[in-house]
Amino acid sequence: MNIFGIGLPEMAVIAAIGLLVFGPKRLPELGKTLGRTLRGFQSASQEFEKEFRTAVGTDQPIDISGPPATMPPAAEPAAISPATTESATATVVDENAAPSNGPAS
Repeated sequence: MNIFGIGLPEMAVIAAIGLLVFGPKRLPELGKTLGRTLRGFQSASQEFEKEFRTAVGTDQPIDISGPPATMPPAAEPAAISPATTESATATVVDENAAPSNGPAS
């Protein structure tokens, strides 16, 4: 028996510590609460999966155990000719600079 990577001896130690901390009267109550919480998570995850499948448009289970899908090769960028790069110049304007009456010296 192996739940979440925890074997039977580890579960026994956790139960004994829980019994010491919470006492024999509150331990069954905590177990019920934990069971209800896990059941709620399970039903919420099933509902999410159902909504996801509806949105994707498939009623088939999704197989995630296989190899990953390959992406198509990316389109190569368009070639830029040297004429276009030489004619394009950028002017940097500093908005915080004081106005100037002429070229900087």
